Amino acid sequence: KKKSTASKNVHILNEKFEIPQLNTERRIWIYLPEDYSTSKKKYPVVYMHDGQNLFDELTGYAGEWKIDETLDSLFQTTKKSFIVVGIDHGNEERLNDYGPWNNPKYGGGKGDLYADFLALTLKPYIDKNYRTLTSSEKTALMGSSMGGLISLYTGTKYPTQFGKLGVFSPSTWFTRTELFQYLDQISPLNQKTSFYFYGGHLEGDRLVEDMQDIAKILE
Repeated sequence: KKKSTASKNVHILNEKFEIPQLNTERRIWIYLPEDYSTSKKKYPVVYMHDGQNLFDELTGYAGEWKIDETLDSLFQTTKKSFIVVGIDHGNEERLNDYGPWNNPKYGGGKGDLYADFLALTLKPYIDKNYRTLTSSEKTALMGSSMGGLISLYTGTKYPTQFGKLGVFSPSTWFTRTELFQYLDQISPLNQKTSFYFYGGHLEGDRLVEDMQDIAKILE
């Protein structure tokens, strides 16, 4: 039987946080640093998709990302600390929500609304209710696969909100043509935006080449 592996610094912010843009509710997790309750300082914030998989084996799809254990350990060794906000995916709605454009076979097309939720509803709520460093340079957005795709899309749509983007194994195959057209057309980004791309040659058709092409366009 699987047991909960979440650290004591992980909390459920809300089981049913309202997402007005998608007319739905999702569970939101929050990781508060070890020294949050004993200090008055403000913290950088990392927003991450697929909240089920970040902190707890009990809810994870295949294990968990160990975000909490990693940050607990980082704090012990470096005293660096971050707030992490995890947004659950919507199960059968995951591809729809994380796909900025529609794939005829797999769905998608609600990613624009999900991006609006992150930038216009969730970030303002977190900044109002927690001690955060609110600037784009201190706000990151990260995800893998479809979560990598929607991180890239949201961060380029809202560069003044999210200044650091972690794009892991992005699902560029999902709507490749639309993605490249979009990146070609966007106006010059906030020059402070930092991108971290990560993926490998064994991850399927063209992933590494796509990431290299995207990096060229962004440069």
